[in-house]
Amino acid sequence: MPTTHTTSSASTAPTPPAQPPFPDADVSVTAPAPWPDLVGAALLGVGRRTPSVAVRAGQSPAAALLDAAAVSTVRRRAALRPAPAGERPPPAPADPRPPLPPAARRRLGLLLADRDPGSGGRRGTDPDLTELLPQWLSAADERGYRAPEALLPALLDAARSRTDLRPAALALAGPRGLWLARLNADWRFALRGIGGGPLSLPGAESSEVVRQLWEEGLFAERVALLTSMRRRDPRDGLELLAATWATERAEDRLMFLDSLGECLTPADEPFLEQALSDRSRNVRTTAAELLSALPGSALAARMAERSLACVRLAAAGPEQPAPGEVLVLDPPRVCDAGMQRDGVAPKPPSGRGERAWWLGQLVEATPLDRWPVHLGGHSPAEIVGLPVAGDWRTELHDAWCRAAVRQRHAEWARALLGAPGDPGRAAAELAPAGSSRDLTKLLTALPGDERAVWVAEFIAVHGLADAFRMLGVCAVPWSEPLGRAVVDALDIARDAGSYPWSFSGVMGLAERCLDPAAADRLEMLTAVTDEPEGASPGSGGYWSEAFQRLVGTLRLRATMHAELTGEAS
Repeated sequence: MPTTHTTSSASTAPTPPAQPPFPDADVSVTAPAPWPDLVGAALLGVGRRTPSVAVRAGQSPAAALLDAAAVSTVRRRAALRPAPAGERPPPAPADPRPPLPPAARRRLGLLLADRDPGSGGRRGTDPDLTELLPQWLSAADERGYRAPEALLPALLDAARSRTDLRPAALALAGPRGLWLARLNADWRFALRGIGGGPLSLPGAESSEVVRQLWEEGLFAERVALLTSMRRRDPRDGLELLAATWATERAEDRLMFLDSLGECLTPADEPFLEQALSDRSRNVRTTAAELLSALPGSALAARMAERSLACVRLAAAGPEQPAPGEVLVLDPPRVCDAGMQRDGVAPKPPSGRGERAWWLGQLVEATPLDRWPVHLGGHSPAEIVGLPVAGDWRTELHDAWCRAAVRQRHAEWARALLGAPGDPGRAAAELAPAGSSRDLTKLLTALPGDERAVWVAEFIAVHGLADAFRMLGVCAVPWSEPLGRAVVDALDIARDAGSYPWSFSGVMGLAERCLDPAAADRLEMLTAVTDEPEGASPGSGGYWSEAFQRLVGTLRLRATMHAELTGEAS
C-alpha cells in the first residue's frame, strides 16, 4: 500500500497548483470506479495505475483513492446501487428552549431504552418504566425543556409505537423533531399532527400556504390544520371549512364537524343550521348534537318547546306511594319532519319503543336550565327526586344524564350522581362504560376537586370493584383524601386474603397517580403480614411485593421531578 498523507498533515501542507491529479482522470465522473479497479490501484500504487476517481483540489492521489474505497465499502455493506448524491437537506431550525438538566437527560435516555413492555406475568418489585415515560414527558413539557438532539430518533420511535405518547413527545421534540421527521417516512405521523401532535402552522401572512395545505394536504393533515386554526381563531377555521364544505365527502364532513366541537362558539350556529339539511344522516345528527350544546341556539329552543310539552308537574294520585307532586309524561306520538331535521332519529333501536326513543332525544337536546322554570321552580336535585308516573323514570333520567354531560352542567350532574356514600343509590345505578347512566361521564362535568372528593367517598362505601374508571378521570396527582381512600381499600383487600392481581389495574393507577410524598407513609405496608384464615396461599407475600413496587415507584417519581428541576445531580 502506498504511503498516504493524514488529514492533519494535509491541512498544514501548502496547496499545490490546481491541475488534474491523473493524466487521464475526469474529475466530473459521478459514478464510482469498480471495486476491482480500486483494489488493483491500491496494490500496484497510484503511480503505476490511475483509477478513475474524483480528486478534490489539494488532495493527493492516494488520499483520493482511499476516500473512494471508503465510499464504495459503505455502499457495498448497505447493498445500495451507486447513484449521484441527493440534494442536501436544509439545516435544522433553532430551538430556543433550554436544554434538560444533565440528570434529567440521563433519565430520559434510560426511559427510552426501556420503553418496550415486558412479556407479562409477575412484575416483581421494580418500577414499570414504560408507565412512567408519559408522566416524565408531560412534566418536561410543563417546564419548557427541549429534547436532546441525540435522543430525538429514540423519542420519535417511542411516539410512533405508542399513540398515547405522541402529544407530549412531539411537543418535547419541537421544531427539530419535525425537521427530522421529514427525513424518515416512519415518522411522518409527526407532520400530520395525528393524536394531538403539533402541526407547524404558517403565520397569518402565509394565507396562501394555508389554503394550499387545506386543498391539497392529506386528510389527517387537513384535520390537524382545521383543529389548530380553530384553537387559534375559531372564526378563521370555520371560514376555511366553509370554503370547501360542498365538495367534501360525507365521511370527511363528519370528521370536520367533530373538530368544531372542541372550540364551539355561538358564531358557528348559522353554519351548523345549514348542516341540518346535509344529505348525510350522520352529518345531520352531529350538527344537531353540536347545536344542542349551545344552550342559546335556535335548535335548543325548538327542542325545549317540544320536550317541555311532554313533561308536566301534577299532584300525586292515589296510586302513588306518598302524597306530593309527580312528573307526568306524554311522549310524542309522531316524529314529524321538523323533529327529523333537528336530528331526531325516527327509527328506534331493537327493543326500544318509538315514543320513549323520541322523548329521550328531545330531552337530551333541551337546555337543562329550562326545567326548573318549567317545573315550579324546583332545583335540579328536587326535580331528580320527584317520582315519575308510569314506566318513564329510566328514560327521563337517562336523557338528563346525557344532557348534563353534553352541556357540562355541574349542578345537574351533581343531582343525578346523588350522594356517593348512599350504598343503595349510586351502586344500584352504576352502569357500564358508554351507557346513559355512566357515572364516570357524569363525574367529568364536576370541578376537579369535587370530583376527587366524590370518588373518595364512593370508594370508602363501595370499595374498588366499580371505581377503576372513576379514578381514571381524577386529576393527577390524586388529592390526599382520594389517595388515602385508595390505599385504605387496597389494605382492606389484603386483609381479606385475596390476591393483589385482582386489583392490578387500581395498583397501576396508584403507582402513576398517588402523590410521591406518600411513599414514606406507605412503607409500613411493605411488610409481609400474617395471612388470615381462608386466604389465598401466598397472598401475604404477593401483597408485600406489590406494595414494595408501589413505594419504589413513588420514590422514583419524586427523584424524576427533582432531576427536572435541577435539584438532583
